[in-house]
Amino acid sequence: MENTTEVTHFILLGLTKTVKLRIPFIMIFTLIYAVNVIGNLGMILLIIMDSRLHTPMYFFLSNLSLMDFCYSTAVVPTVIAGLLHGDEVISYNACAFQMFVFTVFATGEIFILAAMAYDRYAAVCKPLHYTTIMTTGVCVCLATVCHTGGFLNASIHVGETFSLTFCTNNKVHHFFCDIPAVMVLSCIDKHYNEMVLVYVDSFNVSSALSVIFVSYIFIFVTIYRMRKTAGYQKALSTCASHVTAITIFFGTIIFMYLQPSSSHSMDTDKMASVFYTMIIPMLNPIVYSLRNKEVKNAIKKLGEKTKLSLRL
Repeated sequence: MENTTEVTHFILLGLTKTVKLRIPFIMIFTLIYAVNVIGNLGMILLIIMDSRLHTPMYFFLSNLSLMDFCYSTAVVPTVIAGLLHGDEVISYNACAFQMFVFTVFATGEIFILAAMAYDRYAAVCKPLHYTTIMTTGVCVCLATVCHTGGFLNASIHVGETFSLTFCTNNKVHHFFCDIPAVMVLSCIDKHYNEMVLVYVDSFNVSSALSVIFVSYIFIFVTIYRMRKTAGYQKALSTCASHVTAITIFFGTIIFMYLQPSSSHSMDTDKMASVFYTMIIPMLNPIVYSLRNKEVKNAIKKLGEKTKLSLRL
């Protein structure tokens, strides 16, 4: 991306101009980010340390936690800094880098949720063949495809956004360098770039949702048939956590990105962005840990080991 624009930096106008709200927001967002870091990195560490969690389901969950941590970390420190200083000045290249990192991992999460749906399909619908379907090689391949898809999508969107010309308006009506908020600042016709954003994201979301939808049709049919068996509750519980994560994440992504930037209300976008950059990454480890007995047992086991080591 060759910088041929007059703009050398952007000014992030942040979440609010009300001085009285800044301190409460800083405290709330710092707490949310702390829970996010502890929850997601703790989930990854727990899965690595407990051999009972070395299964495909938890392999994908650790990837989900990594993506949540990374794309939230690309944004939240900038938000807190902006609240501290009022306006946050970010260089042209730093803005592009933040946008790229955020898009890589946010897109990767779209695909990893689809991979998790396929894993649940194999576990619930093909239990006798599960170990031969979801081998280590298959899991690594699916995770690689998810990360690669995120990288390619970010390359397209950041390339399209920063190929535009930015003249004198460098005030981003957002708290981070989000694609629609930056694209709208361009002083040239951006219709083509907007359409690329909508079409590529529509393809990503629709392909992932197709995998999820088809997987869960088979899953729900299978669960309905096994409702009187011993494995009914376990299957329902593990799928419920995943469905909750899917509903929250995809609902926000569809609202944010599957419309032209000219149709966006920046104030509404800010509220939605707070939700998917801060709340969702914090909620995912909580949702999966509270509804999962294996994770609860692993946490309990780790706590007992910690207490024993402290006594010694």
